[in-house]
Amino acid sequence: MSIGKLGVVGAGMMGSEIALVFALAGKAVILADTSQEGLNNAVKKLSEVLDSGISRGFWTEEDKLGALAQIQTTTVLEDFADREMVIEAVFEDKDVKGIVFEKLDNILPANCVIASNTSSISITVLAANLSDERQKNFLGLHFFSPVHRMKLVEVISAMDTNQKVAEIAAMACVEAGKVPIQVKDVVGFAVNRMLFALWNEALRLVEEGACSPEDIDIGCKLGLGHPVGPFELMDFIGHDVNYAVTESVFKEFYFDPRFKPSITQKRLVEAGLLGRKSGKGFYDYAEGAENVAPTEDRELGELIFNRIIVMLINEAADSLHLNIASREDLDTAMTRGVNYPKGLLKWGDEMGVTQVYNRLNDLFEAYGEDRYRPSYLLKKMSENGETFYN
Repeated sequence: MSIGKLGVVGAGMMGSEIALVFALAGKAVILADTSQEGLNNAVKKLSEVLDSGISRGFWTEEDKLGALAQIQTTTVLEDFADREMVIEAVFEDKDVKGIVFEKLDNILPANCVIASNTSSISITVLAANLSDERQKNFLGLHFFSPVHRMKLVEVISAMDTNQKVAEIAAMACVEAGKVPIQVKDVVGFAVNRMLFALWNEALRLVEEGACSPEDIDIGCKLGLGHPVGPFELMDFIGHDVNYAVTESVFKEFYFDPRFKPSITQKRLVEAGLLGRKSGKGFYDYAEGAENVAPTEDRELGELIFNRIIVMLINEAADSLHLNIASREDLDTAMTRGVNYPKGLLKWGDEMGVTQVYNRLNDLFEAYGEDRYRPSYLLKKMSENGETFYN
C-alpha cells in the first residue's frame, strides 16, 4: 500500500519540514496548527528553504511550485477525515501530544496510519491515548533536523503496532527520500541514546576544566570526522529542547548515572541562553561577535578523542546487546542520522574491541563512576577476541 494523502499536526520547524519532504515526493499534505498566523509563517519559511535549495542546485523552481501546491493548511483537525497517514509533530510533552491523539481518534478513518515524531517519549505510552483498535495502526516516526537534509527516520513500533503498518510507514518514508531503520521502543530510541554519551562526556570535560567547548568541537570535527561539534549541535537544537530531553531520559532510566543531565546546561536554560534561537549559548551568535579560538594542542586532542569515542562505542555496543536495533541499523543511525563518517560498531572494530574495553575500564577504575561502566557485550567480546562484524 502506497500512502498518497498525509496530514501533519504542528507547523513548527519539524512539522512543516516533514510536510515539505512528503510534498516534494508528490504526496497531498494537509498541515494543521492552532493558529493561521503560525501556518502562514510556516509556509513562508518553507518557501525560503526551497529558495535556498534552488540556489544550491538541490531543487528547481518547478519543484518549489509543485511542492507548495501539494500543501494545504488548516486549523481544523476534522479536515483530516480522509487522510491515509497522519504524523503528529507538536511540542515534546506527552500530555499535549495525548490531547492531539484523543481528538484524532474521533476523526480519522479506521485504517489510517498514525505516527508521532517524538524524540524521547515512549511510543507505547502515547498509544494509550488511542482506542484499542487504533493502537495497532500507531507507531513512532522520528525525523531529524533539518528534515529536508537529514536522511534518517527511526521507525518505532509500540507494543501493539501491526508489523504491516510499520512496513507501510517505512515505505512512505522511502518514497520521500528517507532511510528508515527499525528501532525498539526504549528511552532515546537509537540515535539520541548514543548522542547522550557524546553530549554528556563533552560537557563533563568542560566542567572538569580539561578543555573548552571550542576545543571539543574542533577535536570532534578533525579527530572524529563529525560535521559539527557537540556544542555547536546543542546550540543548534536549543538548550531548552536538549536539556528537557536529557531530563526525561534520566528520569525514564530510573536515574541511571550514565544519563545524568549537566548542571552547566541547566544554568544556560535558566539564564535564557538557548543557543542560536536566543542569539547566545556556548557560542555568541551576535553579528561581529568573536568566539574563543580552540587550543592547538595534540595531546589535548588525543584526550578528547580517547574520552569521547569510547563512550560512543560503549553505548552502541550496549544498544546492540539490548536488541534496540540491528548491528547494521545502529551504524546507519549514526551515518545517516548525524552524518558520522562511519558507524560506531565498525569504528570499534577498527580501533580494536579490546582497546576500547580497556580504555573504558581505566576510566571506570579512575573515576569510580557508573557512567564509565563498560558494556557487558564489550567485555565478553574482548575476552573471546570477537569483532562486531566478524
